[in-house]
Amino acid sequence: MSETMKIANLTMSSRGINVVAKVVSKSAERAVASQWDQSEHRVCEATVADDSGAITLVLWDDNIDKINEGNVIEVQNGYVKVFRGSMQLNVGRYGSIAASEAVIENVNTENNLSQKEVPAQYGYGGGYGGGPRGGYRRGGYRGRYREREQNY
Repeated sequence: MSETMKIANLTMSSRGINVVAKVVSKSAERAVASQWDQSEHRVCEATVADDSGAITLVLWDDNIDKINEGNVIEVQNGYVKVFRGSMQLNVGRYGSIAASEAVIENVNTENNLSQKEVPAQYGYGGGYGGGPRGGYRRGGYRGRYREREQNY
């Protein structure tokens, strides 16, 4: 495993990160529909912490069954995402989550990155590309001007 990061050092743009943390709490799972094909998925949130801080870890489908409260886990190739104004740690398609042999005695839940408010200019803005103004939606940039060109 490459270099592990402390939770307190995570930022809104952290990508490809490896974290070893203890599962402090785990919420009940709920069912959600995929925005792409409307298939049903399970989702759950867990608070994970190390000696530097805590963050919400989002778990999807099979990853929900891999962890329980009190477990020490390794997240490899994870990323941080801002969702509804708070930072979340995600495993994603290219990441993995597994039990760890590491021992974490004391955790710092006072420095919970997910409870700190993220400025509105960061995070999802809609469209492709995100950001505060969104991005280019279906049809792309030139799609907006094709109608104008044809009308002249």
